[in-house]
Amino acid sequence: MSTQAKIPANMARQTVPALQARKGGEPIVVLTAYTTPMAQLLDAHVDILLVGDSLGMVLYGFDSTLPVSLDMMIQHGAAVMRGAHQAAIVIDMPFGSYQESEQQAFRNAARIMKETGCQAVKLEGGRDLAGSVDFLVKRGIPVMGHVGLLPQSVNRLGGYKARGKSADEAQNILDDAKAIADAGAFSIVLEGVVESLADKIAHEIAVPIIGIGASSRCDGQVLVAEDMLGLFTSFKPRFVKKYAELGYEIEKAVAHYAAEVRSRHFPGSDHVFGAIDSKKQNSNK
Repeated sequence: MSTQAKIPANMARQTVPALQARKGGEPIVVLTAYTTPMAQLLDAHVDILLVGDSLGMVLYGFDSTLPVSLDMMIQHGAAVMRGAHQAAIVIDMPFGSYQESEQQAFRNAARIMKETGCQAVKLEGGRDLAGSVDFLVKRGIPVMGHVGLLPQSVNRLGGYKARGKSADEAQNILDDAKAIADAGAFSIVLEGVVESLADKIAHEIAVPIIGIGASSRCDGQVLVAEDMLGLFTSFKPRFVKKYAELGYEIEKAVAHYAAEVRSRHFPGSDHVFGAIDSKKQNSNK
């Protein structure tokens, strides 16, 4: 039985107000998804499926998230929506689609929601983006924030390093989180910050804080599904726990398939059309 078959047909989708009300309660489970089949597998087990711009690195082999386009996010977001029926779907706004102005942010966020049917969009940034968050929320677009380590600002930050180690940097991240929450974001992803700072932000900010490389005391956790499933055999960030080693299983399965093709063991009689079933033939004599 597939995972999808276990989902009741009348199951209601998670809503933004219900998720926001989880602050301080049962942790919110978030994983990324970029395709319909993956969404089908994950949907029954998570509260939010995040269509992250990390798809640029995971699926397309880019060195960063910066080359990802709005069209790419919409196409993958629509694919995830077709595969998920109970998780709330949040779609990243890619680099360059919201930084120019509040009006640009609204036009592109509205397009994402209209063309995918998702429940919310996510954008990176702190106090400098608070005006855009407020602008979107007041016009009916739920927003998930993202502070701390900002992958879209990797060039300005000088790499993917943990943030908040100095007192000044920690205060800046805390101030960013407060500003985004005050602007109306229903939740905030907190990425790559030291544990003590994550604990402080989760305690002081009134909306759910979703950690990644942060603290177990956040209001929820998010990981890239492919990382968590062990699909990559050569790289594992410190904050990732592998719950499976599917990369090695795939390699083993492909090697088995290749060996059977080369030895002509595949396809067998069960895998071709019009093959004579010798057992059935003998029984008819």
